[in-house]
Amino acid sequence: MPEMSNHSLIDYLIMSSDPYQHFQIAHNTDGTLTRYMRLPKTKANPVASPGDPVLSKDLILNAQNKTRVRVYIPTPKLSSNDGIRIPIIIFYPSSAWILLNWDTTLVHLQSSKLAYQVSAIVVSVEYRVAPENRLPAQYHDAMDAILWVREQALDPNGEQWIRDYGDISRCYLHGSANGGNMVFFAALEATGMELEPLRIAGNIMNQPMFGGMQRTNSELQNYGDVMLPLCAQDLAWKLSLPEGEDRDHWYCNPMVEGPHTSAISKLGRCLVIESRGDPLIDRQQEFTTMLIRHEVQTEVQFDPLGCHAIEIIDLEWANALVERIKRFIVEAENKS
Repeated sequence: MPEMSNHSLIDYLIMSSDPYQHFQIAHNTDGTLTRYMRLPKTKANPVASPGDPVLSKDLILNAQNKTRVRVYIPTPKLSSNDGIRIPIIIFYPSSAWILLNWDTTLVHLQSSKLAYQVSAIVVSVEYRVAPENRLPAQYHDAMDAILWVREQALDPNGEQWIRDYGDISRCYLHGSANGGNMVFFAALEATGMELEPLRIAGNIMNQPMFGGMQRTNSELQNYGDVMLPLCAQDLAWKLSLPEGEDRDHWYCNPMVEGPHTSAISKLGRCLVIESRGDPLIDRQQEFTTMLIRHEVQTEVQFDPLGCHAIEIIDLEWANALVERIKRFIVEAENKS
């Protein structure tokens, strides 16, 4: 192999790596994907068994788009007569835009733990995936979930847990990786809508997934990240962005000027969680700088260790993530 610069070497390694193998997918001639990854799944448990700390149920979000939500509630709340309503967390699980992840055991455990430890209703959102449904379909599904929660709370025949126990004036959007990206764009969309009495009290973005055409230092240094190597990032964006768009489209790179820019200053309180070993850390820090420049109340929690999506492979970090979210919600409500 001829002598190469660092950037040329990275490009060579990207080209010689197989992102399809990483994601365990095959691209079909009709533009769809065959997904070979079979992660363990867990069914909802709407009826309490002895010792169940959390109950859950599956409901239709949008029948036409074949999307659903799984709603979680702490079991003790159902037997409580204190009349105190609890916050609602609308959760967009990570999928790298292209994987089917909503009802996996991993997401179920994440959502259950969040509901129990925060004492909140968690609405985990199934959204359409790419390339069968490219962006902005996922943003539409994210907004569908917000409107669905509002509808259930206000409808006398709405979903009982939300209607009787949830406080829609204390809704939080939460997402990891591309789910964090969805939080940002759903929150922007919500600033232009009349949602009262629903109020988005905070936006929680854990290692949000952004990109761009110009490589950052963290991307080059962590090109072989175990969870999201650079070749996999590139493929995820290639399959999810609108046809003909590159990674400097504002869905991927919101730091560029676009139709979204004027709404950024209207965002409510934000929490951005970052890890030094994440190849996206430079993007995330540029993103938080943008939020602060637009005078958005922004809290950044920085972990000196870790890789992308570390909560999937590190139980201690997963527990710490829940505690960070809980602390953010408690602090937000103390200040409101």
